[in-house]
Amino acid sequence: MREAELWARLTQHLGRVHALVWAESQVISELGSRTVREALAAGVPCKEIWRAVWRNLELPASDF
Repeated sequence: MREAELWARLTQHLGRVHALVWAESQVISELGSRTVREALAAGVPCKEIWRAVWRNLELPASDF
């Protein structure tokens, strides 16, 4: 998964503005207690970030 797809999925589920705010403010323990932005900056693979986001938002299995 590329970063553009990660952002597209976040936007799809949260809306453009909320996705940006959420990615900067929501700390996810599975990402080493980082936000999405911090995880991206640290080089965490986008697929791993999406899995953590998916679980955190309790999205349906079809969105995995």
